[in-house]
Amino acid sequence: MTVRVRLAPSPTGSLHIGTARTGVFNWLFARHEGGKFILRVEDTDEERSKPEFTDNILSGLRWLGMDWDEGPFFQSQRLDLYSQAIQTLLDKGLAYRAYDTPEELEAMREAQKAKNQAPRYDNRHRDLTSDQQAAFEAEGRPAVIRFKIEDSRTITWNDMVRGPVTWQASDLGGDMVVARASSSTTIGQPLYNLAVVVDDIDMAITHVIRGEDHIANTAKQILLYEALGAAVPAFAHTPLILNQTGQKLSKRDGVTSISDFQKMGFVAPALANYMTLLGWSAPDAAEQFTLEEAAKQFSFDRVNKAGAKFDWDKLDWLNSQYLHAMEPAALLELALPYLQEAGYPIDADADHSWLLPMMAMLAPSLTRLTDVVEQSRFFFTETVGFTDDAKAQVQLEGVLPVLEGVLSGLTAQSPATIDDLKALVNDVTKAQGVKKGLVMKSLRAALMGALQGPDLMESWLILRQRGFDVPRLKEALTLS
Repeated sequence: MTVRVRLAPSPTGSLHIGTARTGVFNWLFARHEGGKFILRVEDTDEERSKPEFTDNILSGLRWLGMDWDEGPFFQSQRLDLYSQAIQTLLDKGLAYRAYDTPEELEAMREAQKAKNQAPRYDNRHRDLTSDQQAAFEAEGRPAVIRFKIEDSRTITWNDMVRGPVTWQASDLGGDMVVARASSSTTIGQPLYNLAVVVDDIDMAITHVIRGEDHIANTAKQILLYEALGAAVPAFAHTPLILNQTGQKLSKRDGVTSISDFQKMGFVAPALANYMTLLGWSAPDAAEQFTLEEAAKQFSFDRVNKAGAKFDWDKLDWLNSQYLHAMEPAALLELALPYLQEAGYPIDADADHSWLLPMMAMLAPSLTRLTDVVEQSRFFFTETVGFTDDAKAQVQLEGVLPVLEGVLSGLTAQSPATIDDLKALVNDVTKAQGVKKGLVMKSLRAALMGALQGPDLMESWLILRQRGFDVPRLKEALTLS
């Protein structure tokens, strides 16, 4: 048997991290088993499905590195297939037309509520006589199509994550609507549980891997697989992603879409790596790996049953590890959009000679790509503002002649390397008879406008390449 799994997002919103994590587990399992990963877009919700959300989902999966083997298939293009399946259920006597009005259904629910009963359809139209059916049709009542669920059934499956699972059919809410209301002679728009089963059968899906919030759907869908005479796939219900209070992660928690994580400065390998750890652990306890490396070790016996709490600190740490290990050229390519969005004047080609060393210098201090905006700010302006500490430093006794000595040396010696700059610092230190620490601290204050920042000598060399060091030293002298 060739393993065939699928990811079936709905384009009613951007790619959610929960959907993406489900995609990761499907992808890992398919690659581990040498199987196929199929992408299916469940876009039958005409009002809420939008092309821009489809584009967001596809681009997000590509960005994360999850290539698919077949698809994307679109449910909106497969409606005839669903209608045929529904007609088959009608012909077999396993489904029927129900003519209840919204008011009648609401009255039924209110009566159940008054008796403290769980809401369910009471199957009142399951066994209509031909005369009753004709009377409803004569009234012009539209009809939904319901699939018969026998309350006496017990549905069981051996879940790859949760082990044996048992559902009583009597807990499924009565006969299930599989097609929306339509005229008495047509079949309305198919609903989720029917369409997903027909797709899985048609695409020969062998394993259905999805979140635990689908467990009740699984019980209903198993009945539909059987009714349509198809083999029932294996199921794996993965743990939900939880917020810090233990609730399901939702939009109320802020960032949840993959495109939002991109904007926040997370890199794809780090986010994919982290999502793999949301519910699964490697046999060797490794925490940093590529999707390809994880696929070699992936199995569902190491997927947790309990929900996985989202840990921002852990994600930040992982992201920093990937950024620190990047080559400057690769890091620059990723950082450029953030620098450009910040409005920094950049000519990627002309400025390459100083942008690359800048990225190499800043890389060890980055947690997210967005950090580069603030940390590189003083490289993009000829002058800088001064913090109170920096002002106080350049106003110390003995600093004025130090800065003047450095300015004179820059004019006379034209230093062009870090060794040249170090030699200039040593010359000024000796000539002024001061401690080297005073010279270095004063230079940092004058060149950066602050007493903290990246490596002084490397920064100075970049500022020198840009022609910014002399104007800043002169400005600092006006404060002394």
